[in-house]
Amino acid sequence: MNTVLTYWAEIEPLLNPENYQKIYDTLPLWRREKADRIRFSRDRALSVGAWRLYTLALEQAEAAEEAPFNLSHSGDYVLVSIAPEKEQVGCDIEVMKDAKDSLAKRFFRQQEYEWMMAQEEKDRKEAFYRLWVLKESFMKATRYGMKLGLDSFELEIPEEGEPALCVQPDFVKGRYFFREYTVPRKDARIAVCSTSSMFVQPKKIELI
Repeated sequence: MNTVLTYWAEIEPLLNPENYQKIYDTLPLWRREKADRIRFSRDRALSVGAWRLYTLALEQAEAAEEAPFNLSHSGDYVLVSIAPEKEQVGCDIEVMKDAKDSLAKRFFRQQEYEWMMAQEEKDRKEAFYRLWVLKESFMKATRYGMKLGLDSFELEIPEEGEPALCVQPDFVKGRYFFREYTVPRKDARIAVCSTSSMFVQPKKIELI
């Protein structure tokens, strides 16, 4: 495998208790215990669905369990990206709700915030979520996660072409590449970040 492969699924079938139990029983013990600690049934379905998606993605990708991967979920969606050996990868999916101007002003860098606010009002919500998932995917790909800080790096989103880092923390070494995607209903944004420059368009997997 020499490309970053991404798969997504909808967890609605797992809201049926019989389907949920069927998939739950296939999970490793530690993952079942993690699901058991979650209070709400939809959130448990997301946790179970994310791992189910990962195992199905491994089969489709014919990838080894040692392959780097990352999981994300939001709303009714689960997402996984699998990278080639020795590469790093992060992915994020977010269902778009309201534009969060105050959050963007607080946590985004000035140029990012100005880019978002320069969009037409009808496009501002999507601009916020584009930045958000791109930032989350980078933080996860570096393996620093939230320790990195949303304002410790800066992204540039051109009118054409792929997003790129224009400010990168000195202690984060290497070059990172980005891809953006949407789901068919256009209600969620996806971003994938990797040290590999080779990406494949996401594929949908049925969990049941």
